[in-house]
Amino acid sequence: MTLDFFLGGAAAALLLAYMTFAVVWPEKL
Repeated sequence: MTLDFFLGGAAAALLLAYMTFAVVWPEKL
């Protein structure tokens, strides 16, 4: 596993978490 692959995976995970948060948070308000 290269560093590029790791950074790409981390960025994708962060983006997915952000999207999930953006969708779920307004519903909880």
